[in-house]
Amino acid sequence: MTNPQHTALSESSLAERLGNAVAGAVYSPGEDGYRLSAAGFNAATVHRSAAVVVVSRADDVAATVKIAGELSLTIAVQATGHGAAPAPENSILIDTALLDGVTIDRDGRTATVEAGVRWQEVLDAAAPHGLAALAGSSTTVGVVGYTLGGGLGPIARMHGFAADHVLSMDVVTADGRQRRVSADVEPDLFWALLGGGGAFGIVTRMTFRLFPIQTLDAGGVFYDIADAPNVLRRWRDWIGTAPDSVSSSVAIVNFPPLPELPEPLRGRTVVHVRVSHVGDDENGPELLAPMRSITAPILDTVTEMMFPAIASIHADPTGPIPGMERSTLLQELPDPALDALLGIAGPAAGLPIMLVEIRALGGALAAATARNAVAGRDAAFTLFTVGILAPPIADAVPGALESVVEAMAPWSTGGALLNFAGSADGAPAARAAAAWTPEQRRRLVATRLTYDPAGLFAPTARWSSGQITSTPTSTS
Repeated sequence: MTNPQHTALSESSLAERLGNAVAGAVYSPGEDGYRLSAAGFNAATVHRSAAVVVVSRADDVAATVKIAGELSLTIAVQATGHGAAPAPENSILIDTALLDGVTIDRDGRTATVEAGVRWQEVLDAAAPHGLAALAGSSTTVGVVGYTLGGGLGPIARMHGFAADHVLSMDVVTADGRQRRVSADVEPDLFWALLGGGGAFGIVTRMTFRLFPIQTLDAGGVFYDIADAPNVLRRWRDWIGTAPDSVSSSVAIVNFPPLPELPEPLRGRTVVHVRVSHVGDDENGPELLAPMRSITAPILDTVTEMMFPAIASIHADPTGPIPGMERSTLLQELPDPALDALLGIAGPAAGLPIMLVEIRALGGALAAATARNAVAGRDAAFTLFTVGILAPPIADAVPGALESVVEAMAPWSTGGALLNFAGSADGAPAARAAAAWTPEQRRRLVATRLTYDPAGLFAPTARWSSGQITSTPTSTS
């Protein structure tokens, strides 16, 4: 690992050295540019790096990595800051937001994007060609970080994880080299990055498949929390028999009394069923009908939509929030599990959490593959819970989130999907590591030792007993 007692260098000297080596901007702590560049979607993440480099090209990334290695500093990376790990004082934070190139190959049905691109930009660029990308539930999330963590989106049961469709990546490794990797060129590095996250290098460009999808039958149905026992059981039974063309999740949501929310939802606890159907047939409405007719809904937004509007299914927050999350994979969801969930996450429990969601897996997500390190393919569901770290509840949120996960332990695999696990240490990190098989963990460790033996990318990875877990730069 990198020696935390790094070479003594003043902030001004470090900024000068970086400024002479890169075309992008360099900021030191206390400068306005530092605060703006270090700020991300998750306002609870506080970076304390010795400098921020706003890279304008891949060469800037390579130069910054080389300088960090020479000075025994570590490297952290941020695109949108949805899933960022805090950068420590002995690090340089690389901000990739200006790497915003998007190229659509209509005939080849591929997209090539740079490291700072967000999903909505890809969706908008692909749509005029009748193509769609495997974006997440929030399209303000960065493409690269989301994909390195696996990438579980609203049509995942039909097409699998976003990582399953990556064709090549340009990556800067800890030696400062720029490499183009694929399933055939440096396959171990390619395999580890896709599902292992940012612990192996900094991806500056990625090429992946697109799909000929223009519209979806999709949206959300909101029910009163009093109907939760019936809704949850009906949802579990329905998704268990639905075709792979249907993807869905169900969530218990505590809505704040905000004026920007639809009036029926303000200040209310609800059950939100999220559904989507993709396909050329016309039976989408019929397939989704069972979840729209359980009882009288509070609000029903299910409709035929253009694919670039996919974020409206989950309607995730788009502005910065100070969030914390926890997750676990579930083997099954019997009645006792649903009772336990309602007992711990229902309004009677009074926990300071914003959301508890269960997403159905299976379908194309369960396809065995040797071309990436995405874990959790044998699970039936993934549970995800979020809390807001704001007064007066901030101190109670971590314990509340853990209590939800612990309540579901009897039905858990013990693992968690990397993008949903939470922080890169403690119990969340252990759950992310547990999702990999022993063979996957051995291969990840071997690959890390090959490409980053000194732990240059330590801010995005944690090691424990020879096992690796890592945090991608963006989630959803």
